[in-house]
Amino acid sequence: MSKVFKRTKILATIGPAVSSEEQINELIDAGVNGCRLNFSHGDSETRDKHIAWIRKAAEAKGKSIAILQDLQGPKIRVGVIKDNYYEVKKGDELILDHAVKEHAGDNILPVQYNLAEKVKIDEPIYIFDGKIRTHVAEIVSDTAIKVVVENDGVVMSNKGLNLPDTDFGGDILTPKDLADIDWGATRDFDYVSLSFIQCADDVRMLRKLLQERGSTAKIVGKIETKKAVESDETLEEIVKESDAIMVARGDMAVEAGAEIVPIVQRKLVALCRKYGKVSIVATQTMGSMVDNPEPTRAEVSDVANAVIQGADVVMLSDETAMGKYPIETVKAMRKVILYTQNHSMMLPLPRDPETDNHTYDALSAAAARLAENIDADLILCQTASGATARAMAAQRPNLPIISVTPNQRVANQLGLMYANSAFVRPYSETYGLDLAKELKDSGYLQLKDGKEELKVVLVSGDKDKRGTDTIKVRYV
Repeated sequence: MSKVFKRTKILATIGPAVSSEEQINELIDAGVNGCRLNFSHGDSETRDKHIAWIRKAAEAKGKSIAILQDLQGPKIRVGVIKDNYYEVKKGDELILDHAVKEHAGDNILPVQYNLAEKVKIDEPIYIFDGKIRTHVAEIVSDTAIKVVVENDGVVMSNKGLNLPDTDFGGDILTPKDLADIDWGATRDFDYVSLSFIQCADDVRMLRKLLQERGSTAKIVGKIETKKAVESDETLEEIVKESDAIMVARGDMAVEAGAEIVPIVQRKLVALCRKYGKVSIVATQTMGSMVDNPEPTRAEVSDVANAVIQGADVVMLSDETAMGKYPIETVKAMRKVILYTQNHSMMLPLPRDPETDNHTYDALSAAAARLAENIDADLILCQTASGATARAMAAQRPNLPIISVTPNQRVANQLGLMYANSAFVRPYSETYGLDLAKELKDSGYLQLKDGKEELKVVLVSGDKDKRGTDTIKVRYV
């Protein structure tokens, strides 16, 4: 087919820089496949507008666009600092007090979490994304702790704190998060992301909360804490329990050390491919484009490396939420993805006997090999739950995957799945081939030079039985 399909997807954060119906349309036209709403910022009224604009634009363009609710989690912050500036020197002592609401200009700083209930003596606390390093010297009261500053710096209002060695004991959902979950369950979210996960039980807890509220959103586990990455077993359990994984490289670098980030990213992408989960590579993928119209060479290499590793998604944060060039950033990222996928082989994934014998894996692997051997134009998945499409994407075939489902939520969720273009059509015995004919006639699927028909590998199953059971070759 002459039409070029982007296999690694783009997830863009919505913020003031793209807060209009026209700009949302431009983002999707530029190549965005999913939109992230960051619940660390913004208000309900604005988010309702964003959801409505995204859905309207997606419907008008005939696309399935995923919407992600990104919960803040225990992103602990200092409160408002007097004059937004408080200078500290090495050796200074600070009191971080949850009971204090206003900073009086002294060394007693308000903090938006009761650290006295969680921290232990000598545990490190990093302020302002690690710019100021401190350690706990004393538990002063039921609401306050004393820390000793280890380097010169400046504290500013609402800057984050990282506590890499502190065990929050499963208490990673704040009252704000619980309220946001309640609100989100009544809205049109396809994914909910959980911040600062420490173990798989955290994911199970969120899943229970979503199910109790009737939400069908998939869970994105954000990997950013030292505890989550300290053992391969913990990491794998979190991947298995989640529906998707976000490699949250910013906080991970502060919490666990910047040097581990590339290795953890590679492990997580491989684990997601192994288990058929969505992998999202996030944070500063094109950070310089917040202020500049072109990415740096290092950023281009970073995005290309994620594509070569086999990531499902690369994510933009401040670049689209706050940046000067949001549309240009998406276009630049799309350009890197397309060039990389067309000129470089993906890293191979070692086979695992434990998962290779699952029916989905065996059939999807056979379908991918068949499609390659017969030089098919595309793989067409008929899927009710999305499982067939996810298993197919896990094989990372070098051709488009067209998925058809009667469920709009499933189609939206597949919007972030590798190589997938998902469409909603009423179920029938022939709805897959009917869609292929429709897309061919509309020009969405284009014939190769000199050919009069599309060669399609159709993967499907009996909707009254258990999952995928049929592979066919069809001509359209």
